[in-house]
Amino acid sequence: MSETAITFSDDQAEAHDTVAALLRSAGVDIDEAHLTPLSEGKSRVLAVLGKAGSGKTMLLSELYKALEEVGVDVVSGDWEGKARKDRRTLAILAPTNKAASVLRGFGVPATTIHRILYTPVYDPEYERIADWLAGQGTRPVVEGLTDAALDRALAFYNETKSVFGALATAGLRGSDFITGWKRRDDPLDIGFVDESSMLDEKQYEDLREIFPTLVLFGDPAQLAPVGQSGEMIFDRLKTSNKLELHRIHRQELDNPILDLAHALSDDSLDFDGFERMIEDAARSDDRVVVAPRANADLMTRSPVLVWRNKTRIRLIHAFRAAHNAPEYELLPGEPLICDGIELPLKHRKKRIDLEARGLIKGAQCVYLGPGRKAGFSRLHVFGAMEPQVSAASIVKIERPDEEEPFIPFAARMGAAFLHGAAVTIHKAQGSQWPEVQVFGPDLSAAAWAGRVEAGLPLWKRLAYVAITRAETRLHWVKRYALARPLQDLGTEDLQTVSAPLTLEKQGDEDGHA
Repeated sequence: MSETAITFSDDQAEAHDTVAALLRSAGVDIDEAHLTPLSEGKSRVLAVLGKAGSGKTMLLSELYKALEEVGVDVVSGDWEGKARKDRRTLAILAPTNKAASVLRGFGVPATTIHRILYTPVYDPEYERIADWLAGQGTRPVVEGLTDAALDRALAFYNETKSVFGALATAGLRGSDFITGWKRRDDPLDIGFVDESSMLDEKQYEDLREIFPTLVLFGDPAQLAPVGQSGEMIFDRLKTSNKLELHRIHRQELDNPILDLAHALSDDSLDFDGFERMIEDAARSDDRVVVAPRANADLMTRSPVLVWRNKTRIRLIHAFRAAHNAPEYELLPGEPLICDGIELPLKHRKKRIDLEARGLIKGAQCVYLGPGRKAGFSRLHVFGAMEPQVSAASIVKIERPDEEEPFIPFAARMGAAFLHGAAVTIHKAQGSQWPEVQVFGPDLSAAAWAGRVEAGLPLWKRLAYVAITRAETRLHWVKRYALARPLQDLGTEDLQTVSAPLTLEKQGDEDGHA
């Protein structure tokens, strides 16, 4: 079913067959390449669970390929195509932009849950291009777009299945072809949800309303959403509706970071013993680094991961001081984390527009500079299909030992941001970076506190989530200190060919987003 033969482990093969049986009961037979129209019936939910290195992403990818090969249409967050009675669809979702971009890096056309709940309304002229890209229309002739631009768009679409990205490749901005956003009215079909340990009650209820067939992929060792008492959505499913994958033990997959993550399941391992394991790993493998202090240069694009808010605030303060950042002004290149949208209900449409562009709670951004209007910021949104936007912003920077944050500048309402040089491990879930710094003193404090979550010491859950955010190198910070930066803040690494997507023109007479 794929160009390269994939060899599944025994539990992966069992999970594949179980998901295939679930799909067959819903009228999609990936073994016999047979589809029947979607019919009403009972909803189906299945969870595929496994720790880091168990092959969840590979399994999800192979299932996606199999569904596409039998004729199931992939529904992205930017285009759905024309409805047909016999059409079967698949949407691959993640809770955050960063988590969705991780899947896209594996060739899986993932989108965020929010982008499925709210769909774009296209300008009719550009809708014809979208139909053509999706194979549902003839090649259009559009004033201002050359044949070469259309060819670029088609090549990009064939590789990514993203209409939004393809049109951007042709030189268009979202504001050129999207006239607004609307809440989804009609249900979909099959949904695959990655990082499902991050789902909260409301998101799960929304997904159950939209997808009659839902497959959750999640890691039971991660941290549950705040406010759910350590329980994850899939914990409530019947045992028969849960499948467990185990780590794949193959020589080519040997990874000291995964070794450390899986060592945390040893009940006899205490924090001091775990730190000794990290030090041993660092002596034999450069993918693990024991650092005497936090690296300020890495913090510009990869936050230090901490447990306590007071640690986060102090590290941010130290980072800004090390870069000589003025108290009442942001410097281009400073990292930010979106903390939600601060708009009244009457501005619901503007909220939808901001969130659909990637400015959802937890989105990681970099400040590029001020916008054209007072209170607006130009931003790079990591993981978004069109990452550069300009939006009304409320930037809050907390200060040590002060209850209220200071606000260097702000619109009266819009997207709210916290500084992103350091983040809590909870907020880091669903994200990955090439290199990750974990603040050891905070994990030590969690171990000394003796707290337990869902039957496991909290420090072990925190350590597991934190170190598995690292793709290639883990930095374990031993001391409560910050090294001075060797490079100035900058944005050169974030420059793109297309101009930033502006939301400024959507503001009212006061310049609100």
